[in-house]
Amino acid sequence: MKLTSPLRLLAAAFLASASFLAQAADVTVAYQTTVDPAKVAQADGAYEKATKATIDWRKFDSGADIIAAIASGDVQIGYLGSSPLTAAITRKVPVETFLIATQIGAAEALVARDGSGIKTPQDLVGKKIAVPFVSTGHYSLLAALKHWNIDPSKVTVLNLAPPAIIAAWKRGDIDATYVWDPALGVAKENGNVLITSGELAKFGAPTFDAWIVRKDFAEKHPEIVTAFAKVTLDAYADYRKDPKAWLANQSNVDKLVKLSGAKASDIPLLLQGNVFPLAADQVITLGAPTTKAITDTAVFLKEQGKVEAVLPDYAPYVSAKYITH
Repeated sequence: MKLTSPLRLLAAAFLASASFLAQAADVTVAYQTTVDPAKVAQADGAYEKATKATIDWRKFDSGADIIAAIASGDVQIGYLGSSPLTAAITRKVPVETFLIATQIGAAEALVARDGSGIKTPQDLVGKKIAVPFVSTGHYSLLAALKHWNIDPSKVTVLNLAPPAIIAAWKRGDIDATYVWDPALGVAKENGNVLITSGELAKFGAPTFDAWIVRKDFAEKHPEIVTAFAKVTLDAYADYRKDPKAWLANQSNVDKLVKLSGAKASDIPLLLQGNVFPLAADQVITLGAPTTKAITDTAVFLKEQGKVEAVLPDYAPYVSAKYITH
């Protein structure tokens, strides 16, 4: 049958639409409850609009769980801390670090519970400290104990996910915790901060959070990774342009509360507690500085028996090629 002009146009439009849908990729993204400006873009659907992809956002409680999901292929893009990232790369999980999400400051901290008898670092000896294993909090806890010359074997370190830490804290089952929000906010309600990750960074143990992507997915869909990075960095730029005005917008705060579980009153301090690198900084950081930080973390984790070896070169797992500015 010969198509009339309108039908021919309709058929062409249908084929073009089908072609577009075939190109649009489904991607599963693992996120955590950290407080950062890009959560607003997540809540607004900005990532879907920019990437033209269908995104399945999955909340995880720890970087170790995210690595397991990425290694299995269930997750393509994930947000995690420098310690689980280092452990994964050292085990040669095929990922690329394409964005430094935050340089951690006061948003992670070691808190001693009121009534635990912990007034100074030395009082930690003989106490129970909860932390998600192989997390940035775990790395920071071990680094803090080393800084204070406290033998880790002299304290009881319990492996608990943040929701379990909140429950244990409320029951009084643990004496201290090294964690992030919302568990950090709960602990600080009736606890005393002994040290923050920002303070530890000054002692030579910096930590950061990063966005990573499976290498096979990035090779097939570099445009999605690039667009994902741009949305994140645009959100950071929007916040950093005028933090007070950004926070004065109640909608921004509400979206952070919804996706992080943190209290609205804690949001300003938590945002101030971290550094969110802009595009120009990313291009520099996603090179030797990040490679060195990962290498140093690997050396420390090997000393602690958390990884078996240190790779000769971590550079293949870090890339600035998805950053546009």
